[in-house]
Amino acid sequence: MKHLLATDGLDPALATAVLDTAEELKHTLLGREVRKLPTLRGRTVITLFYENSTRTRVSFEIAGKWMSADVINVSASSSSVNKGESLRDTALTLAAAGADCVIIRHPASGAAQRLSGWLAEAGTAVVNAGDGTHEHPTQALLDAATLRERLGSFEGRRIGIVGDVLHSRVARSNIHLLSALGAEVVLVAPPTLLPAGVESLPVTVSHELDAELPALDAVMMLRVQAERMHGGFFPSAREYSIAYGLNERRMKLLPEHAVVLHPGPMLRGMEIASAVADSPASAITEQVRNGVHVRMAVLYHLLASEGAAA
Repeated sequence: MKHLLATDGLDPALATAVLDTAEELKHTLLGREVRKLPTLRGRTVITLFYENSTRTRVSFEIAGKWMSADVINVSASSSSVNKGESLRDTALTLAAAGADCVIIRHPASGAAQRLSGWLAEAGTAVVNAGDGTHEHPTQALLDAATLRERLGSFEGRRIGIVGDVLHSRVARSNIHLLSALGAEVVLVAPPTLLPAGVESLPVTVSHELDAELPALDAVMMLRVQAERMHGGFFPSAREYSIAYGLNERRMKLLPEHAVVLHPGPMLRGMEIASAVADSPASAITEQVRNGVHVRMAVLYHLLASEGAAA
């Protein structure tokens, strides 16, 4: 594996190998007082974030440090980007300085792909940590790891993705990955929050949340991304919550074994009730925990395994 840019087209066998590695790393570190492995000693990992982040950035930093890599954080607000430097020049500077892997979050869809082309000659690996409304592959992998842990397998499982699908790179990555791993994906959203061409995706589409819940093995609530919205996509936050929020009443419609996910940050009271987010069915904290191990596994497959980028 040279880069991780998207789940669209990702070999299911490779995705499963990453999930297996994450599980092995999790068990290896379990109970250790010092959570440190020498796997990436001497490697330099740089996070390059042009958008705000808590979970993704912190978990990548912890993942790199737990594997003994040198991890350097670069943010647009404190870099030469503020002086007008282009993404290409920034990337080439980081590669010339010795970066073995650049993890990028950028508001433009396709930014990670462009970066991988510019850094091909240097042999620097690129991980897409979210590009515009395109993809967020490591989030989908950590969601898959959490679901596999809770449900055991993907075959025959029905996973609902609810809410602002239109603006969600998390939804896109999960659609491609979960369907490739054998799950049936159901999108539940108002028509205004579904992307054009949704009929070409390997999904079932519904506008009625209550009707879908009894047949779901897991439900993934999406954040309403107000910062990407220009215009009225729904009448009000209250009406959105009434139609698409996961509250205590709706939670009772789910099967007893069903898992509740959310990529965060949560808008409690609108997308999901606190009683649901904090319930035993919720795997939201597990998602964050698994995110560290999954990102460790991604770095391993990029930088340390046989066939990794030089």
